[in-house]
Amino acid sequence: MKDGHLIEAFLEMMSAERGAAANTIEAYRRDLLDYAGFLAGSNKAISDAGRSDVADYLSHLSAQGLAASSSARRLSAVRQLHRFLVSEGTKGDDPTRIVSSPKPGRGLPKVLSVEEVDRLLKCAEEEAAGGEESEVRLYVLLELLYATGLRVSELVALERRAVRREADHLTITGKGGKERLVPLNDKAKDALVGWLDSTDKGKFVFPAKGAEGHLARQVFGRDLKGLASRAGLPVAKVSPHVLRHAFASHLLQNGADLRVVQMLLGHADISTTQIYTHVLDAHLRKLLEDHHPLSGDA
Repeated sequence: MKDGHLIEAFLEMMSAERGAAANTIEAYRRDLLDYAGFLAGSNKAISDAGRSDVADYLSHLSAQGLAASSSARRLSAVRQLHRFLVSEGTKGDDPTRIVSSPKPGRGLPKVLSVEEVDRLLKCAEEEAAGGEESEVRLYVLLELLYATGLRVSELVALERRAVRREADHLTITGKGGKERLVPLNDKAKDALVGWLDSTDKGKFVFPAKGAEGHLARQVFGRDLKGLASRAGLPVAKVSPHVLRHAFASHLLQNGADLRVVQMLLGHADISTTQIYTHVLDAHLRKLLEDHHPLSGDA
């Protein structure tokens, strides 16, 4: 049976026995015809394909720049086709049985530039000068977040007892109940002290009337996006977690040790912190271009 007929027989089964939708059937058809076309380039038929042919097809997709998720989807279609052929007795073995699905790479975190963070903080500081409690609170939250890289859950639930040594440090209890000591810069310290002096001496640094007794992370996130809009920054690009990324990335960009950043972020495994090292690439290239003796015109 020719490849086209094999594919159509499989698609008929998908429609009749599994009730696959018309658009699903069309997607399978496109993927499987592409697979058949690749095999035809090596004078192979689907019924003759071996494990190496399937692996070569995946390499071909990767070389074309296809995303790992899209390659994995195509492999799924190919795998189901070969299983069907084995069940029908058309093929004796399944060449996809021990072929691993492409793994998507870990996405790089969104990061604000130093200039963008500066715009955000300046806008917050200017608004806080008006004395409105919600605007002052937002400014203090931002100063603390960018100075410490705290998780948003750690920040909004920060307790007064965590503030140590005249607000020079915070004692943070992170994931797994592990404690870490996080230093504050002068600006964050001044903002925090002023806020603590002006609010009720309750349990939380950022108290609220909700059941948890502290500011909800959703409220902080909403207020931050509103500030981003007023500062002229893309709203979709700004969130508390993005500011945590900015904290880590900017530290590394300015020469901080990866182990130190790991400790400040509260990461149990340094491999989690290593995702931020992508920000060093451009910085290191510029250093080489500026200082390497063979860079520039001869």
